[in-house]
Amino acid sequence: MSERNLYLTNISIEEALARFQKELPPLTTGVALLETAHALGRVTARPIFARNNSPLYDCSAMDGIAIISHKTRGASETSPIALCPGDFVAVDTGDPVKPPFDAVIMAEELQEQDDGTIIIRQGAAAWQHLRPIGEDIVQGEMILPSGHKIRPMDIGVLLSGGITQILVTNPATVAIIPTGSELVEAGGNLKEGDIIESNSYMLSALVAQDGGNPVRTPIVADDYEAIKERILWAAEHHDMALLCSGTSAGREDFAIHILREIGQVVVHGVAMKPGKPVILAVVKGKPVIGVPGYPVSAYIAYENFVKPLLVGNKAKGNIIQATLTRRLVSSFKHREYVRVKIGRIGDKLVATPLARGAGAAMTLVRADGFCIIDQNLEGVDAGATVEVSLIRNLEDLEQTIVSIGSHDLMLDIMADMMVGANLSSSHVGSLSGLMALKNGETHIAPIHQLDEITGEYNVSIVKKLFGGGKMALIKGVRRTQGLMVQKGNPLGIKGLADLTKYRYINRQRGAGTRILLDYKLKAEGINPEEISGYDRDATTHMAVAAAIHGGSADCGLGIQAAATAMGLDFIPIGQEEYDFAIPREFLGLPHIQAFMDILKSPQLHEKLAGLGGYTAENCGEVVYID
Repeated sequence: MSERNLYLTNISIEEALARFQKELPPLTTGVALLETAHALGRVTARPIFARNNSPLYDCSAMDGIAIISHKTRGASETSPIALCPGDFVAVDTGDPVKPPFDAVIMAEELQEQDDGTIIIRQGAAAWQHLRPIGEDIVQGEMILPSGHKIRPMDIGVLLSGGITQILVTNPATVAIIPTGSELVEAGGNLKEGDIIESNSYMLSALVAQDGGNPVRTPIVADDYEAIKERILWAAEHHDMALLCSGTSAGREDFAIHILREIGQVVVHGVAMKPGKPVILAVVKGKPVIGVPGYPVSAYIAYENFVKPLLVGNKAKGNIIQATLTRRLVSSFKHREYVRVKIGRIGDKLVATPLARGAGAAMTLVRADGFCIIDQNLEGVDAGATVEVSLIRNLEDLEQTIVSIGSHDLMLDIMADMMVGANLSSSHVGSLSGLMALKNGETHIAPIHQLDEITGEYNVSIVKKLFGGGKMALIKGVRRTQGLMVQKGNPLGIKGLADLTKYRYINRQRGAGTRILLDYKLKAEGINPEEISGYDRDATTHMAVAAAIHGGSADCGLGIQAAATAMGLDFIPIGQEEYDFAIPREFLGLPHIQAFMDILKSPQLHEKLAGLGGYTAENCGEVVYID
């Protein structure tokens, strides 16, 4: 066959890829159960939820002594206090701290005496220098979603969360077929006209780097039937095939003719340089890609058409400019790398700082990048433009829904259900979420804000802060709030009136749950100052549940689903409305539409029913605030 080939098309890379993917069935490769420690680079087949808390118990965050905080009140430089043996216990970092001890004083702040007493010159607040149970990882929370490529930091967090084995997808097997009578293997005796075959090895390494399983075949000479037989074998036994060279207009470039005979040629010729003569074909339902022979062309073809089939068409990480959503205070002594979440709000990228504690390993998993604060700076103000070194792909972040506000377990479920977009949640409470919305730092604010006068949820506060005509509420769920208590309720707690008798754990200021508590306490004439632990804050319902499960608190107000997840008993207090405040201008965004579709989906409603305490009859409906 000596006729020369002509390119059928000269379309854009994006259009060529879209046409190709439209003709391909989903790439299904099965799953395997692996030891977590050996899962680096593999892709999760299911969402992974923590089996235990980290820390497993309330523990010291410093070397020093554990003390009873109220016995240190009034200590100062001018009025030091002597602690006697029995009033303290020596602890090292990570040691358990059990009642009645509820705080730690660092060793360098202590003055030991010959008689065994210790002099302190500053009082300690309750829970000072303590890491509460579940501070980093809470049993039942999602550690990783499905479809996530396992990184080194993920392995550490998975093991800390009690996950020793995980289901991962099997790597796609990719047959790599070098063709050409002029090609020879490296290392032999070369003669004029020989070309060392190297592209297939480069492509094999790229496939392996992107999580595939490359299978390189021996070189096939320029023989029509031999090449056809090799392609048919590859389509029969592998998930994908790469045909190296023979894609252009030469007399012995057989690829296009063979692929037309045995399959469907979707695209031949793409408007890119180098790499124009790439072929995108389907044989026996498998993708077969004709890769041009020049090494740079082969690389460009791989990045644009092979890699998207293996891992998606993702941009490489880089340095970006983003607007900081909260002020960061730093020290002159260090260059600091602050973990941040990134999202696009309107025409700007915003960076929301995550927890900065050295023990907060989950922030590495959640982070999109690092905001770098240089040495000799005291910090960066909110609203400032900062540099962020990305550890995720910018294209992914462009399709991220930024959610700042109240916490609920349904957000984890929805994040795993998102396809083609991401959901990034920061749990700061309803009021802080609304403030972030007002400052243009988030797309949505999950809220459950009670109007104490009207008894109405969410509408009043949004109208008060934003006025009419600009905002909407995407309806979420009705959820049951109540007191979470130990399994079997050994203390016999019956309701809010019992809170003054036992150890309570609260939500942070501005959280809707805390506002609901204050409303209920006022209605029953209960003074918050009489409640032990009223000022002890937790940032999520699961963190409250973890503290009760761990024994450092007797009860706390939260949602039924959190109690169920942690194996606690639950005393219902009432139902509330958990909705999503959003500017009307964002309702038409594609990823917001996808978010609303999930809210309306029977799959989400079924999963919420399994958690307990939810009703979802109006989920996904839009209420306009006039």
